[in-house]
Amino acid sequence: MNSPTSSPDTLVLYGQAFQSRLLLGTARYPSPAVLEAAVQRARPAMLTASLRRQGSNPAESGSSFWELLKRLQVPVLPNTAGCHSLQEAITTAHMAREVFDTPWIKLELIGDDYTLQPDTLNLVQAAEQLVREGFYVLPYCTEDLVLCQRLVDVGCQAVMPWAAPIGTGRGPVNPYGLQLLRERLDVPLLVDAGLGLPSHACQVMEWGYDGVLLNTAVALATDPVQMAGAFADAVAAGRAARLAGAMTPQEAAQPSTPVLGTPFWHHAQG
Repeated sequence: MNSPTSSPDTLVLYGQAFQSRLLLGTARYPSPAVLEAAVQRARPAMLTASLRRQGSNPAESGSSFWELLKRLQVPVLPNTAGCHSLQEAITTAHMAREVFDTPWIKLELIGDDYTLQPDTLNLVQAAEQLVREGFYVLPYCTEDLVLCQRLVDVGCQAVMPWAAPIGTGRGPVNPYGLQLLRERLDVPLLVDAGLGLPSHACQVMEWGYDGVLLNTAVALATDPVQMAGAFADAVAAGRAARLAGAMTPQEAAQPSTPVLGTPFWHHAQG
């Protein structure tokens, strides 16, 4: 990973800089070869991997996946996907730190199996304990302002609210809440879950979000490799637009070409 001063506009999380603002999941791709090609096309900052879904023993869970992660040479962000209790998430995080040899963890604590909505009642406590134990916690949460502020208060240096429930691809279902969150919090914010189109990613980046995390929208596309590239381009475009500063919307039409002096056609007819 790079130092925070490596570029004028890098994504900095927990003091470490990343050249990309796109994070990719590694599940549900048609084949390992397609996953590898998609990662090479998108060049993401990190790749998420679930210890519970892959298994903690490479020999038992298929060593090819672990070898692929090593070959891609992209930092791995382990996650606690599938955990439904505080202790389960804490234990999984510790196992992931040993297996992947990294303090990074995407904290998922699921409270509802149908919507996969985060357990907002226990998420803060889990994050606080993991931060205290030296983890770089990236919590998956809702766009609730109070919840996100509490996560920051206990030491999370970045927060990852959803745009919509995991895997739905619906895009931002609460634009007001997401934009309010961006206005009120000063830490990096990454949209995690619910984006389905590159335009969704571009939109949240235009709102000032610092990055996006994707999986299903790329993995289940007809052409995952091309879609990975489209999302990478959209994230970059949205970031550039944010930095450029968009014009203020106007209530009435405004001429884009100023009228100076007598029109040329008047002279031509004279």
